[in-house]
Amino acid sequence: MPEIRNYTLNFGPQHPSAHGVLRLVLEMDGEVIERADPHIGLLHRGTEKLAEYKPYNQSIGYMDRLDYVSMMCNEHGYVRAIEKLLGVQVPERAQYIRTMFDEITRILNHLMWLGAHALDIGAMSVFLYCFREREDLMDCYEAVSGARMHATYYRPGGVHRDLPDRMPRYEGQSKWHSAREIAQRNAAREGSLLDFIQDFTERFPGHVDEYETLLTDNRIWKQRTVGIGVVSPERALQLGFTGPMLRGSGIAWDLRKKQPYAAYDQVDFDIPVGVNGDCYDRYLVRIEEMRQSNRIIRQCVDWLRAHPGPVAIDDHKIVPPKRAEVKENMEALIHHFKLFTEGYCPPPGEVYAAVEAPKGEFGCYIVSDGANKPYRLKVRAPGFAHLAALDEMSRGHMLADVVAIIGTLDIVFGEIDR
Repeated sequence: MPEIRNYTLNFGPQHPSAHGVLRLVLEMDGEVIERADPHIGLLHRGTEKLAEYKPYNQSIGYMDRLDYVSMMCNEHGYVRAIEKLLGVQVPERAQYIRTMFDEITRILNHLMWLGAHALDIGAMSVFLYCFREREDLMDCYEAVSGARMHATYYRPGGVHRDLPDRMPRYEGQSKWHSAREIAQRNAAREGSLLDFIQDFTERFPGHVDEYETLLTDNRIWKQRTVGIGVVSPERALQLGFTGPMLRGSGIAWDLRKKQPYAAYDQVDFDIPVGVNGDCYDRYLVRIEEMRQSNRIIRQCVDWLRAHPGPVAIDDHKIVPPKRAEVKENMEALIHHFKLFTEGYCPPPGEVYAAVEAPKGEFGCYIVSDGANKPYRLKVRAPGFAHLAALDEMSRGHMLADVVAIIGTLDIVFGEIDR
């Protein structure tokens, strides 16, 4: 009798290359994929419905936990939607701070993607290199918000606080680091946060060169990514691709250029695009995006040094008063309690606001009925559309290629399952 080669394989949800709780049911002919059926919902936390039961400000922290490697970009999309509802004009300094931290977040995201993607395909060193740079950027998050990941730093009307004049420093000697190593780590921490970020922008292009030395012309890397998961420009548009997935197929669509927000119309940068629409092109696009983000951050640092000013609007119905005011002024105290208990009531209406998040277009659609909480909140997550294309991208490829395709999607299940 002939050997039966058709079978069904479960890939995940515990597979280390599934990048989250993805259950992929693969119908295979030997090693070749005939159909890939993604099963989602295993991380569903009901974020949108939870946000409809809370005052607007209390849901900013939920946004961090959607795509949990692009935290501040998620906050930006949600906060922009609230500001549209309220008709609020954000101070220019706050816009530049947001632009700078959006790009810091983009680099954080792409470093995580690059390290994990390379690890999936078998390159161990890149993962360690990427986390070396992530540590510095996580320290920037911590300096402004007190948290390394879930910052809740963006607020309707601006940002929580201005940039600190002093960076946290490593102290003492440990069994892992000598006094000399501690001194080296503290060398860039003698000044302000802007000094620290400027030092990072000077070092980072050299680090990106290191990643490229390890991967870009690596024979094994190219064998695993060139010609894998090809998506044509027309099909990318039909599938609802955004971000590097769309630009990797050769379409130069970027909300930062096409529908500018924050301070993106004031800074100079280029949009990298691919040619072939395969995994390798999407890799090259993200590598170049890190270089362009570094360029934007440096421009923001220079502007912020020269332009002090307010980082939030002066409206205590939306932004809490300073702590010193609360202690001395009864009216400020009342505003403080009212804002944190009841919140504010935007006028009835509906808005959609989107940002160019690291993975693509992240948007929030809010319907207001005039109450202090959204009547409806819908999140447009980029990863959802990308995962929907996994079946089409995988067909005809080998099982090992599925790992490369999942990696190139750069999916995070918090935003997909919501």
